[in-house]
Amino acid sequence: MAQAPSESSKSDTKSLADESPPRSSSDLVSTLPRRGGWAKPLVLYRNYWLNPERLKHIIPVKERFKPHRDDIILATYPKCGTTWLKALAFTVTTRGRHALAAGHPLLTGRHPQEVVAHLEVPTPAGDLAGIDKMPSPRLLATHLPLSLLPPAVAASGCRVVYLCRQPKDAFVSWWYFANQMHKGPSPIKFDEALSMFCEGFSPFGPFWEHYLEYWKERLARPEQVLFLRYEEIASDPVEVVRTLAGFFAVPFTQEEERRGVPEEVVRLCSFDMLSGLEHNQAGDVARGDSIVVGKSMFFRKGKVGDWENHMSKEMAKKLDDVIEDKFKGSGLVF
Repeated sequence: MAQAPSESSKSDTKSLADESPPRSSSDLVSTLPRRGGWAKPLVLYRNYWLNPERLKHIIPVKERFKPHRDDIILATYPKCGTTWLKALAFTVTTRGRHALAAGHPLLTGRHPQEVVAHLEVPTPAGDLAGIDKMPSPRLLATHLPLSLLPPAVAASGCRVVYLCRQPKDAFVSWWYFANQMHKGPSPIKFDEALSMFCEGFSPFGPFWEHYLEYWKERLARPEQVLFLRYEEIASDPVEVVRTLAGFFAVPFTQEEERRGVPEEVVRLCSFDMLSGLEHNQAGDVARGDSIVVGKSMFFRKGKVGDWENHMSKEMAKKLDDVIEDKFKGSGLVF
């Protein structure tokens, strides 16, 4: 198996990306280090491993996306609870328009992945042209690291919610997801996938750099950046919903609290509720280009600590050692 590029080659790659852009994204992709092993080969762009087909949509985000001060951006590392966060954020911010009852969009045909526009996913509801036309306040989502978003995200003062997860659980969830997308003759082996993940070779990885970029931004701008762990939502979803509502500047009123609205939001957006709906089990969510993902693939277990059912003690220690080394001194612990 090919090895990840050295630090010097990473620097060279960053220099290439920082130069004047080639004539097309295809020209750029051809200059980047490429490596296989996951469902599709990835290329190293500005020190992150990315789907090469997605680059033509990622690069314009940094160059042309114009954040508004009242934007809300939901940023997540893949398989860290993106679907749940989208459902919660959409329900909290639109509760004045959509009653938490049988006619709610999430209960009548809309998948959580479809109700929040994704910055780097070219769907009818979520490409940059469509996002530019969205009325404010805009609720947006991304898997991009902070360094691939425009500096104006910080300068504009828009709010960012970042959601991460215990890396061992995030890895297990990604391994399942990748194998569902894998079209090869045999599945991606668990131990080989774990080695790649520990090297920092995974989509939108290295995972530790992704986490740390937003963690440092949260330390620098605590009023505009809310940093959450999946485990926090799982442990006390009602309190997290209250936190989100306050952060979104739409706190629950005393009357809403009396009526149990925060609890209703949690119930409506729960794993059991959403995963059991017929429209979330059949059909696909188009992710642009050749990427089509089955709607049911966004609901697996959602359990904290599921890694214990998959990893040996040696495997867990291998990833724990990476976590300890990469997050040392940052204040971010798992």
